[in-house]
Amino acid sequence: MNKSKQLFTQITSEGQLEVSLKELDVPAPKPHEVIVRIEAAPINPSDMWPMFGPADLTEAKYDADKKLMTAPIHKGMLPRIKSRLDQVLPIGNEGAGTVVATGDHPAAKALMGKTVGVLSGAVYSEFCCVPMQACIVHNENTTAKEAASSFVNPLTALGMVETMRMEGHTGLVHTAAASALGQMLNKICLAENVPLVNIVRNQQQTDILTEIGAKYICDSSSPTFRVDLYKAIAATGATLAFDAIGGGELVSDILTAMEAVGSKDAVGFNTYGSEANKQVYIYGGLDFSPTVLNRAYGMTWGIGGWLLMRFLGKLQPEQVAQLHKKVADEINTTFASNFTQELSLEEVMQPQTVLKYNAKKTGEKYLVNPTKA
Repeated sequence: MNKSKQLFTQITSEGQLEVSLKELDVPAPKPHEVIVRIEAAPINPSDMWPMFGPADLTEAKYDADKKLMTAPIHKGMLPRIKSRLDQVLPIGNEGAGTVVATGDHPAAKALMGKTVGVLSGAVYSEFCCVPMQACIVHNENTTAKEAASSFVNPLTALGMVETMRMEGHTGLVHTAAASALGQMLNKICLAENVPLVNIVRNQQQTDILTEIGAKYICDSSSPTFRVDLYKAIAATGATLAFDAIGGGELVSDILTAMEAVGSKDAVGFNTYGSEANKQVYIYGGLDFSPTVLNRAYGMTWGIGGWLLMRFLGKLQPEQVAQLHKKVADEINTTFASNFTQELSLEEVMQPQTVLKYNAKKTGEKYLVNPTKA
């Protein structure tokens, strides 16, 4: 355990992406820290921008001797990422494994030998040193592979429902709804009787959600999409949406449908639209084109960004602990994840594999196993 192989990313000011595999010393844990042998770490959409930035991955090359993947970046894109240029950065937001060493704090010592999920930003590594507070302790029979996706998707799905309650809404709309996160959100909402409108983009995704019991599904590729969306929002009373797409007119379409439902019984001159607050949070960027707003939804609405860590920062420690326990108890039901392929640290850098997982296809999810040869 003296050394640890770990993946890093760098974008040079000359416009080259470099993803490299390095060997580092494993640090001695401070009193409140633990060393986790990472055995499983998912590649989430939120990992891919830190890993690759705006690189042209179709031009990627891999040097097996140097353990180095390179890809070009158009010079015009560099100002967008000025803050990270020429920095060697760790990658991998979350993962799971076994605690193999601890600091002297009694609570840290209590984790020795346990399977934990960790949130780090540096889990594409054989060993990871993290504060004990960054761990979700899993139940005795849970494997690292089962625990790999303990944070990003489960806590985001739970956070969406909690945000709804905290802000006084009673129903939700979710886009890219057939994703792993979207399926978890459906299971939570079905169990807790929260009305949920799912927006997908094809029949395959509709079938995925129908199979797990989703009640309201709107296909954005359908010619009747806007009518279907209006009907679903009318049936659910949803006034809060979480959007993973970001670009295009979808945010505007959602607000327009919410306004049409809210104003359907209005009489007289309705200058300012419905009184109910209509809110959309953009939490992802599957489409990097501009967000287009065709403002036909009165004056009581808002759009903004939503980030998991900032949401968790608003909660009391005991509330966070309750969410962690729920994830641990339901990791093989509500929060179960399926993986398409298991990759070694070197395989993560191979161009043909990069193109597969960077495609972000529904139903495909890749797992990094740093213990794999």
